[in-house]
Amino acid sequence: MQCIADKTFDQERALYGSRGLQVKRCAFDGPADGESAFKECRDIEVERSFFNLRYPFWHDHNLTIRDSEMTELCRAALWYSHDIRIENTKLHGIKALRECSAVQMKGCDIVSPEFGWSVQGLEMQDCTAESEYFLMRSRDLRFENLRMKGKYSFQYIEHAVFENCVLDTKDAFWHAKHVLVRNCVVKGEYLAWYCEDVTFENCRISGTQPLCYCKGLRLIDCEMLDADLAFERSEVDATLTAPVLSIKNPYAGCIRVPSAGEILLDDENARAEIHLTEKEQQGETVR
Repeated sequence: MQCIADKTFDQERALYGSRGLQVKRCAFDGPADGESAFKECRDIEVERSFFNLRYPFWHDHNLTIRDSEMTELCRAALWYSHDIRIENTKLHGIKALRECSAVQMKGCDIVSPEFGWSVQGLEMQDCTAESEYFLMRSRDLRFENLRMKGKYSFQYIEHAVFENCVLDTKDAFWHAKHVLVRNCVVKGEYLAWYCEDVTFENCRISGTQPLCYCKGLRLIDCEMLDADLAFERSEVDATLTAPVLSIKNPYAGCIRVPSAGEILLDDENARAEIHLTEKEQQGETVR
């Protein structure tokens, strides 16, 4: 591979159409304010480089980025690219990673509104993220040890697995399909409304009005803390390990919970079974 090291580029399409290029300790910054430094490139390796200009990686194939920084001014950094590896890198510009596929990320710090829209095939490990509308309409996803803070996350995603993550985000997982969330902490209001075939296993869930209007929802050995008005109009099979504040009008399925502060059933279609296991152990009959 051709190697470029210790240089600064600020012109438009500085390395457009490059093939087989290794870039080390370079800066993409300067008064010319040029865009699209690596557009239409293939087989590119970038290490310890600084990006302060717009749209650097569009329509690229076989791209590796390590130990680098993309600033707030590096907006829409990766679009329409395939076969990407990003390690130990800051992605701090808006709308990073859109319409990309086959992406692996490890040890990255993401501060990017509207990050990861319409991505297919993303693996993310040991990353932190702060974002609004994080990964909307993306599919074939896997997360391990993600620490995420924001709003409106994972909406309309399909086929995803989350393990050992901490997700502090309201309105998460709306309209999500075929998702497994295992050994995670999930904080936020209005969790996973309108989702389908979503499973939470050994999770700690908190926030008002979670898990409403769901189909094929499963909770396996989960805690729901400070969770009120849960499961409204949902089809749910749940085994909970701690009391809940209130349950409202679950439509179908079975909920097993030690106790509930309140059970609200004022909808004739609310026909799910609710088993209060502490009372059942004492011989009391429960609906």
